[in-house]
Amino acid sequence: MPENAPIIIKKIVHNINPTLLSKNAIQVIDTLQQAGYKAFVVGGAVRDLLLGIQPKDFDVATNAHPEQVKRLFRRAHIIGRRFQIVHVRFGSEIIETSTFRAMINIENSKQIGTCRSKRSELDRKTHVTDESGRVLRDNVWGRQDEDAARRDFTVNAMYYDPSTQTVHDYHGGWQDIQSRVMRIIGDPATRFREDPVRMLRIVRFAAKLNFSIDETTQAPIRQLAPLIDNVPGARLFDEILKLLFSGHALNCVQKLRQQGLHHTILPLLDVVFEQPLGEKFVMLSLANTDQRIREGKSVSPSFLFAALLWHLVLEKWKIYQRTGQYPIPTLYLAMNDVLNSQTSQLAIQRRFISDMKEIWGLQARLDKRVGRRTPLRLLKHPRFRAGYDFLLLRCESGEIPADEGQWWTDFINGDPSTREKLLSQRKVPTANKRRRHSSRKSNGRSNETVTSENSGNRVL
Repeated sequence: MPENAPIIIKKIVHNINPTLLSKNAIQVIDTLQQAGYKAFVVGGAVRDLLLGIQPKDFDVATNAHPEQVKRLFRRAHIIGRRFQIVHVRFGSEIIETSTFRAMINIENSKQIGTCRSKRSELDRKTHVTDESGRVLRDNVWGRQDEDAARRDFTVNAMYYDPSTQTVHDYHGGWQDIQSRVMRIIGDPATRFREDPVRMLRIVRFAAKLNFSIDETTQAPIRQLAPLIDNVPGARLFDEILKLLFSGHALNCVQKLRQQGLHHTILPLLDVVFEQPLGEKFVMLSLANTDQRIREGKSVSPSFLFAALLWHLVLEKWKIYQRTGQYPIPTLYLAMNDVLNSQTSQLAIQRRFISDMKEIWGLQARLDKRVGRRTPLRLLKHPRFRAGYDFLLLRCESGEIPADEGQWWTDFINGDPSTREKLLSQRKVPTANKRRRHSSRKSNGRSNETVTSENSGNRVL
């Protein structure tokens, strides 16, 4: 089959700023080209360059096989089984270098406009799939045009050659960037079956770039959304992290709901959004995360996942407390119930779960402020700041009174005399403490005896 020729877009048209390019990516491309191979910057980096955005990372595509690439670079190693790629390391920067792949046999090509020739029905595959059509293994090397057809979206299927400063466009990506539209390459249902994560990716890119989604592309998404259940939990969790920490998490979640994808990846949102306070709390958490990312501040997956799951924990906690058990033990029972149900689908890493539990556990203690030493002791807790920020979000959403957060703000910022005054505003004994006293009196012991024996006790 003859090779399909791309549309060549020259610098005078695309106007890519060379200063946005990684010097290390250029070095990889120069080395490969000097050795007689083809090599290009590819994928999302080209898309961002065309939009005038500084790419976060750079991928290189070449007709050199992984072993050939590895021999050209001192610090390079081959990774992956499903997709073999070469990581070429330059200090902290890694240039991911992949070989052109022939993932499909292209049939029934048809002309669709001047910039969308070469659209194809993806019928016969040269890769290994499971019963649902998901690709399990794909290491069949091919030509550059075949590699372009293998890629997911038109705006991600362009190749940039720094030596000639030209963009090679096989599927109308340049025109789609001008129109600000996300479009999948080939038959949408087939491509989403090959890799269900593409449904999440197209939502993330549309939200991040403020693009619309092509009507034909989005048509099968709602019906195929359950296929995401077939995606390994670890990979799904990585994709959710990218989505939530894209700097456009609020827009992403709204688009997920529009496409019906949240039922599969974040089913907890169905329950949360049925509660006005829960929906407000989640939206505030997402907006707060987006704001911190835009300001270049650090963000914590533990904090955000704790926020997304909090109202499920809160609901369970209230149910357990109705049985008459103490607050702290019932809170941990509620945590475990919610985490067990969620981690079966999302492979949330253990270190995040530990931090989430600490943030949740602090809420019961921050709410009460009982005892003179307890607040001072909580200030030294390694997760106090996260717990305090979480408390402020609960106040802002209307879940708890604003004066709860204000008391802690004043206590944190106060001098010793201010803190002493605040500590004097201690709450009355909790219902649990009164219940213990009542229980002891019912056993025939006087209140005076109970007070005497327990005068040194502190309720935490």
